[in-house]
Amino acid sequence: MTAPADLALPAGPFGVSWRRINLDDVDALVELEAALAAADHPEWSETREEVLDELTHSWIHLGSDSALAEVDGQVVAYGLQIAAPDPETIVRSFAVGGVRPSHRERGIGRELLAWHRARGRQQLAASDLALPGWLMLYAEERNTSGMRLAEPAGMPLVRWFTKMTRDLGDPIPDLPFPEGLVVRAPTPDDSARIQAAKNAAFRDHWGSQPSTEEGWSSMMAQPTVRWDLGVIALDGDDVVGFVLVDVHPDDFASQGYPGGYIPLVGVTREWRRRGVAPALLAAALRAHRDAGYEKVALDVDSENPSGALGLYTGMGFTPGTRSVAFVEEF
Repeated sequence: MTAPADLALPAGPFGVSWRRINLDDVDALVELEAALAAADHPEWSETREEVLDELTHSWIHLGSDSALAEVDGQVVAYGLQIAAPDPETIVRSFAVGGVRPSHRERGIGRELLAWHRARGRQQLAASDLALPGWLMLYAEERNTSGMRLAEPAGMPLVRWFTKMTRDLGDPIPDLPFPEGLVVRAPTPDDSARIQAAKNAAFRDHWGSQPSTEEGWSSMMAQPTVRWDLGVIALDGDDVVGFVLVDVHPDDFASQGYPGGYIPLVGVTREWRRRGVAPALLAAALRAHRDAGYEKVALDVDSENPSGALGLYTGMGFTPGTRSVAFVEEF
Protein backbone atom coordinates (compact mmCIF):
# COMPACT_ATOMS: atom_id res chain seq x y z
CA MET A 1 0.00 0.00 0.00
CA THR A 2 1.21 3.52 -0.77
CA ALA A 3 0.58 6.25 1.78
CA PRO A 4 1.70 9.88 1.86
CA ALA A 5 4.77 10.43 4.03
CA ASP A 6 3.59 13.91 4.99
CA LEU A 7 -0.02 14.96 5.22
CA ALA A 8 -1.25 18.50 5.54
CA LEU A 9 -4.73 19.59 6.51
CA PRO A 10 -7.18 20.39 3.69
CA ALA A 11 -6.63 23.77 2.03
CA GLY A 12 -10.06 24.54 0.59
CA PRO A 13 -12.61 25.43 -0.48
CA PHE A 14 -12.31 29.22 -0.46
CA GLY A 15 -13.35 30.85 2.80
CA VAL A 16 -12.83 27.74 4.95
CA SER A 17 -10.01 27.57 7.46
CA TRP A 18 -8.71 24.26 8.82
CA ARG A 19 -6.90 23.36 12.01
CA ARG A 20 -6.50 20.49 14.45
CA ILE A 21 -9.07 19.72 17.15
CA ASN A 22 -8.19 20.41 20.77
CA LEU A 23 -10.09 19.70 23.98
CA ASP A 24 -11.32 23.29 24.15
CA ASP A 25 -13.50 22.41 21.13
CA VAL A 26 -15.67 19.89 22.99
CA ASP A 27 -18.72 22.14 23.40
CA ALA A 28 -18.49 23.37 19.80
CA LEU A 29 -18.35 19.75 18.62
CA VAL A 30 -21.35 18.83 20.76
CA GLU A 31 -23.30 21.68 19.12
CA LEU A 32 -22.16 20.54 15.68
CA GLU A 33 -23.16 16.94 16.47
CA ALA A 34 -26.64 18.20 17.43
CA ALA A 35 -26.92 19.91 14.03
CA LEU A 36 -25.81 16.72 12.27
CA ALA A 37 -28.29 14.71 14.30
CA ALA A 38 -31.22 17.00 13.46
CA ALA A 39 -30.63 16.39 9.75
CA ASP A 40 -29.33 12.81 9.60
CA HIS A 41 -30.54 10.89 12.67
CA PRO A 42 -32.99 12.95 14.75
CA GLU A 43 -33.72 9.97 17.02
CA TRP A 44 -30.39 10.36 18.80
CA SER A 45 -27.45 12.70 19.31
CA GLU A 46 -23.99 12.41 20.83
CA THR A 47 -23.74 13.44 24.47
CA ARG A 48 -20.97 15.66 25.77
CA GLU A 49 -19.57 12.68 27.67
CA GLU A 50 -19.44 10.63 24.47
CA VAL A 51 -17.71 13.38 22.49
CA LEU A 52 -15.11 13.93 25.21
CA ASP A 53 -14.58 10.19 25.55
CA GLU A 54 -13.91 9.86 21.83
CA LEU A 55 -11.31 12.63 21.89
CA THR A 56 -9.39 11.31 24.88
CA HIS A 57 -8.86 7.64 24.08
CA SER A 58 -5.20 6.64 24.19
CA TRP A 59 -5.23 5.66 20.51
CA ILE A 60 -6.37 9.13 19.36
CA HIS A 61 -3.63 11.64 18.57
CA LEU A 62 -5.36 14.94 17.88
CA GLY A 63 -2.19 16.45 16.42
CA SER A 64 -2.33 14.03 13.48
CA ASP A 65 -5.73 12.28 13.58
CA SER A 66 -8.06 15.29 13.60
CA ALA A 67 -9.26 18.06 11.30
CA LEU A 68 -11.67 20.91 12.01
CA ALA A 69 -13.13 23.43 9.57
CA GLU A 70 -14.33 26.93 10.46
CA VAL A 71 -16.15 29.61 8.49
CA ASP A 72 -16.34 33.07 10.06
CA GLY A 73 -15.48 31.57 13.44
CA GLN A 74 -18.18 28.86 13.34
CA VAL A 75 -17.21 25.18 13.35
CA VAL A 76 -18.75 23.76 10.18
CA ALA A 77 -17.07 20.35 9.88
CA TYR A 78 -14.79 17.99 11.70
CA GLY A 79 -13.05 14.69 11.16
CA LEU A 80 -11.35 12.08 13.32
CA GLN A 81 -9.43 9.25 11.70
CA ILE A 82 -9.35 6.46 14.25
CA ALA A 83 -6.87 3.59 14.10
CA ALA A 84 -8.65 0.83 16.01
CA PRO A 85 -6.34 -0.64 18.66
CA ASP A 86 -5.20 -4.26 19.10
CA PRO A 87 -6.38 -5.81 15.82
CA GLU A 88 -6.76 -9.57 15.70
CA THR A 89 -7.88 -10.39 12.14
CA ILE A 90 -8.36 -6.97 10.46
CA VAL A 91 -6.44 -3.70 10.77
CA ARG A 92 -9.17 -1.05 10.72
CA SER A 93 -9.12 2.72 10.33
CA PHE A 94 -12.42 4.56 10.84
CA ALA A 95 -13.43 7.91 9.36
CA VAL A 96 -15.65 9.76 11.86
CA GLY A 97 -17.11 13.26 11.50
CA GLY A 98 -19.36 15.31 9.29
CA VAL A 99 -20.26 18.61 7.66
CA ARG A 100 -22.86 21.00 9.08
CA PRO A 101 -26.04 20.65 6.97
CA SER A 102 -26.08 24.39 6.20
CA HIS A 103 -22.61 24.09 4.65
CA ARG A 104 -23.01 20.95 2.56
CA GLU A 105 -22.67 20.89 -1.23
CA ARG A 106 -19.82 23.44 -1.06
CA GLY A 107 -16.86 21.06 -1.45
CA ILE A 108 -16.05 20.82 2.27
CA GLY A 109 -17.06 17.16 2.46
CA ARG A 110 -14.91 16.28 -0.55
CA GLU A 111 -11.87 17.94 1.04
CA LEU A 112 -12.55 16.23 4.35
CA LEU A 113 -13.00 12.78 2.81
CA ALA A 114 -9.75 13.13 0.85
CA TRP A 115 -7.97 13.92 4.13
CA HIS A 116 -9.66 10.95 5.85
CA ARG A 117 -8.54 8.55 3.14
CA ALA A 118 -4.97 9.83 3.11
CA ARG A 119 -4.65 9.72 6.91
CA GLY A 120 -6.31 6.30 6.97
CA ARG A 121 -3.76 4.98 4.48
CA GLN A 122 -1.00 6.27 6.72
CA GLN A 123 -2.46 4.46 9.71
CA LEU A 124 -2.90 1.18 7.84
CA ALA A 125 0.59 1.39 6.33
CA ALA A 126 2.06 1.92 9.80
CA SER A 127 0.92 -1.56 10.88
CA ASP A 128 3.48 -4.34 10.58
CA LEU A 129 0.83 -7.06 10.89
CA ALA A 130 0.20 -9.41 7.96
CA LEU A 131 -3.55 -8.76 8.07
CA PRO A 132 -6.13 -7.24 5.71
CA GLY A 133 -6.54 -3.47 6.07
CA TRP A 134 -9.96 -1.80 6.03
CA LEU A 135 -10.58 1.92 5.65
CA MET A 136 -14.15 2.34 6.95
CA LEU A 137 -16.85 5.01 6.85
CA TYR A 138 -20.38 4.75 8.26
CA ALA A 139 -23.16 7.06 7.04
CA GLU A 140 -26.88 7.54 7.50
CA GLU A 141 -28.96 7.01 4.36
CA ARG A 142 -30.68 10.33 5.08
CA ASN A 143 -27.37 12.12 4.55
CA THR A 144 -27.75 12.09 0.77
CA SER A 145 -24.85 14.46 0.07
CA GLY A 146 -22.49 12.36 2.17
CA MET A 147 -23.74 9.14 0.56
CA ARG A 148 -22.79 10.50 -2.86
CA LEU A 149 -19.16 11.12 -1.90
CA ALA A 150 -17.77 7.78 -0.77
CA GLU A 151 -18.15 5.43 -3.74
CA PRO A 152 -16.80 7.84 -6.40
CA ALA A 153 -13.82 8.38 -4.09
CA GLY A 154 -13.09 4.64 -4.08
CA MET A 155 -14.96 3.40 -1.00
CA PRO A 156 -17.60 0.82 -2.03
CA LEU A 157 -20.86 0.46 -0.11
CA VAL A 158 -20.68 -3.02 1.42
CA ARG A 159 -23.17 -3.26 4.30
CA TRP A 160 -26.59 -2.07 5.46
CA PHE A 161 -27.75 -1.64 9.06
CA THR A 162 -31.40 -1.27 10.01
CA LYS A 163 -32.80 0.62 12.99
CA MET A 164 -35.66 -1.35 14.52
CA THR A 165 -38.15 -0.45 17.26
CA ARG A 166 -40.46 -2.51 19.44
CA ASP A 167 -43.69 -1.16 20.92
CA LEU A 168 -43.94 -2.28 24.54
CA GLY A 169 -47.71 -1.97 24.42
CA ASP A 170 -47.79 -5.14 22.35
CA PRO A 171 -47.77 -8.51 24.18
CA ILE A 172 -44.35 -9.70 25.31
CA PRO A 173 -43.89 -13.48 25.35
CA ASP A 174 -42.74 -15.27 28.49
CA LEU A 175 -40.00 -17.48 27.05
CA PRO A 176 -38.16 -20.18 29.01
CA PHE A 177 -34.39 -20.40 29.36
CA PRO A 178 -32.46 -23.65 28.93
CA GLU A 179 -32.05 -25.59 32.16
CA GLY A 180 -28.94 -24.75 34.13
CA LEU A 181 -28.66 -21.07 33.30
CA VAL A 182 -28.91 -18.35 35.92
CA VAL A 183 -30.61 -15.21 34.57
CA ARG A 184 -30.49 -11.79 36.21
CA ALA A 185 -29.76 -8.12 35.66
CA PRO A 186 -26.05 -7.37 35.33
CA THR A 187 -24.06 -5.15 37.68
CA PRO A 188 -20.79 -3.27 37.13
CA ASP A 189 -19.01 -6.20 38.80
CA ASP A 190 -20.03 -8.33 35.79
CA SER A 191 -18.38 -6.02 33.26
CA ALA A 192 -15.24 -8.09 32.61
CA ARG A 193 -17.09 -11.33 32.02
CA ILE A 194 -19.66 -9.63 29.80
CA GLN A 195 -16.72 -8.28 27.79
CA ALA A 196 -15.33 -11.81 27.47
CA ALA A 197 -18.72 -13.07 26.31
CA LYS A 198 -19.07 -10.21 23.83
CA ASN A 199 -15.65 -10.91 22.33
CA ALA A 200 -16.52 -14.60 21.98
CA ALA A 201 -20.04 -14.02 20.63
CA PHE A 202 -19.01 -11.43 18.04
CA ARG A 203 -15.95 -13.27 16.72
CA ASP A 204 -17.82 -14.29 13.55
CA HIS A 205 -19.64 -10.96 13.03
CA TRP A 206 -18.73 -8.79 10.06
CA GLY A 207 -15.93 -6.32 10.80
CA SER A 208 -15.88 -7.09 14.52
CA GLN A 209 -12.70 -7.23 16.56
CA PRO A 210 -12.29 -7.92 20.30
CA SER A 211 -13.11 -4.97 22.55
CA THR A 212 -10.07 -3.60 24.34
CA GLU A 213 -9.99 -3.09 28.08
CA GLU A 214 -9.88 0.70 27.69
CA GLY A 215 -12.62 0.90 25.08
CA TRP A 216 -14.92 -1.45 26.93
CA SER A 217 -14.39 0.23 30.31
CA SER A 218 -15.10 3.69 28.93
CA MET A 219 -18.26 2.49 27.15
CA MET A 220 -19.61 0.81 30.27
CA ALA A 221 -18.82 3.88 32.38
CA GLN A 222 -21.08 6.16 30.33
CA PRO A 223 -23.93 7.65 32.42
CA THR A 224 -26.47 6.40 29.85
CA VAL A 225 -25.79 2.72 30.69
CA ARG A 226 -28.76 1.16 32.52
CA TRP A 227 -27.60 -1.99 34.28
CA ASP A 228 -31.04 -2.56 35.78
CA LEU A 229 -32.70 -2.91 32.36
CA GLY A 230 -30.12 -5.31 30.93
CA VAL A 231 -30.12 -9.09 31.26
CA ILE A 232 -27.36 -11.68 31.42
CA ALA A 233 -27.42 -15.48 31.38
CA LEU A 234 -24.72 -17.33 33.29
CA ASP A 235 -23.47 -20.90 33.00
CA GLY A 236 -21.63 -21.19 36.28
CA ASP A 237 -19.34 -18.17 36.47
CA ASP A 238 -19.37 -17.52 32.71
CA VAL A 239 -21.69 -15.10 30.94
CA VAL A 240 -23.03 -16.93 27.89
CA GLY A 241 -25.68 -14.44 26.80
CA PHE A 242 -26.38 -10.78 27.35
CA VAL A 243 -28.59 -7.82 26.46
CA LEU A 244 -27.11 -4.42 27.30
CA VAL A 245 -29.21 -1.26 27.53
CA ASP A 246 -28.65 2.49 27.25
CA VAL A 247 -31.24 5.16 28.03
CA HIS A 248 -30.83 8.70 26.65
CA PRO A 249 -33.51 10.92 28.26
CA ASP A 250 -32.34 13.94 26.25
CA ASP A 251 -33.40 12.10 23.08
CA PHE A 252 -36.96 11.29 24.19
CA ALA A 253 -38.49 14.38 22.58
CA SER A 254 -36.73 13.94 19.23
CA GLN A 255 -37.32 10.19 18.99
CA GLY A 256 -40.98 10.63 19.93
CA TYR A 257 -41.18 8.26 22.88
CA PRO A 258 -39.52 7.46 26.21
CA GLY A 259 -37.54 4.27 25.82
CA GLY A 260 -34.28 2.43 25.82
CA TYR A 261 -31.70 1.49 23.23
CA ILE A 262 -30.05 -1.93 23.03
CA PRO A 263 -26.46 -1.52 21.77
CA LEU A 264 -25.43 -5.17 22.16
CA VAL A 265 -27.14 -8.56 22.14
CA GLY A 266 -25.00 -11.67 22.12
CA VAL A 267 -24.94 -15.38 22.80
CA THR A 268 -21.75 -17.42 22.77
CA ARG A 269 -21.51 -19.98 20.00
CA GLU A 270 -22.06 -23.09 22.15
CA TRP A 271 -25.36 -21.69 23.47
CA ARG A 272 -26.83 -20.53 20.16
CA ARG A 273 -29.99 -22.10 18.67
CA ARG A 274 -31.22 -23.00 22.15
CA GLY A 275 -33.64 -20.12 22.73
CA VAL A 276 -31.29 -18.00 24.84
CA ALA A 277 -31.40 -14.84 22.72
CA PRO A 278 -35.22 -14.52 22.42
CA ALA A 279 -35.64 -15.30 26.12
CA LEU A 280 -33.08 -12.61 27.03
CA LEU A 281 -34.79 -10.10 24.77
CA ALA A 282 -38.20 -10.88 26.23
CA ALA A 283 -36.83 -10.34 29.74
CA ALA A 284 -35.26 -7.01 28.73
CA LEU A 285 -38.51 -5.88 27.09
CA ARG A 286 -40.45 -6.68 30.25
CA ALA A 287 -37.92 -4.73 32.34
CA HIS A 288 -38.43 -1.70 30.09
CA ARG A 289 -42.21 -2.02 30.25
CA ASP A 290 -42.14 -2.35 34.04
CA ALA A 291 -39.99 0.80 34.23
CA GLY A 292 -42.68 2.73 32.35
CA TYR A 293 -41.04 3.01 28.94
CA GLU A 294 -43.00 2.86 25.69
CA LYS A 295 -40.53 1.47 23.12
CA VAL A 296 -37.13 -0.15 22.71
CA ALA A 297 -34.81 0.37 19.74
CA LEU A 298 -31.74 -1.38 18.35
CA ASP A 299 -29.67 -1.58 15.17
CA VAL A 300 -28.99 -4.77 13.27
CA ASP A 301 -26.60 -5.80 10.51
CA SER A 302 -28.91 -6.96 7.73
CA GLU A 303 -26.58 -9.89 6.95
CA ASN A 304 -25.70 -10.89 10.51
CA PRO A 305 -24.63 -14.58 10.44
CA SER A 306 -26.50 -15.43 13.65
CA GLY A 307 -29.86 -14.61 12.05
CA ALA A 308 -30.39 -11.52 14.19
CA LEU A 309 -32.70 -9.77 11.71
CA GLY A 310 -35.12 -12.71 11.79
CA LEU A 311 -34.82 -12.92 15.57
CA TYR A 312 -35.78 -9.28 16.08
CA THR A 313 -38.60 -9.40 13.55
CA GLY A 314 -39.95 -12.47 15.31
CA MET A 315 -39.78 -10.62 18.64
CA GLY A 316 -41.98 -7.81 17.30
CA PHE A 317 -39.36 -5.26 16.23
CA THR A 318 -40.22 -3.31 13.08
CA PRO A 319 -37.66 -1.83 10.65
CA GLY A 320 -37.16 1.91 10.20
CA THR A 321 -34.24 3.97 8.97
CA ARG A 322 -30.96 2.55 7.70
CA SER A 323 -27.28 3.35 7.87
CA VAL A 324 -24.57 1.96 5.62
CA ALA A 325 -20.89 1.05 5.73
CA PHE A 326 -18.40 1.99 3.02
CA VAL A 327 -15.15 0.01 3.09
CA GLU A 328 -11.96 0.31 1.06
CA GLU A 329 -9.98 -2.91 1.45
CA PHE A 330 -6.22 -3.33 1.16
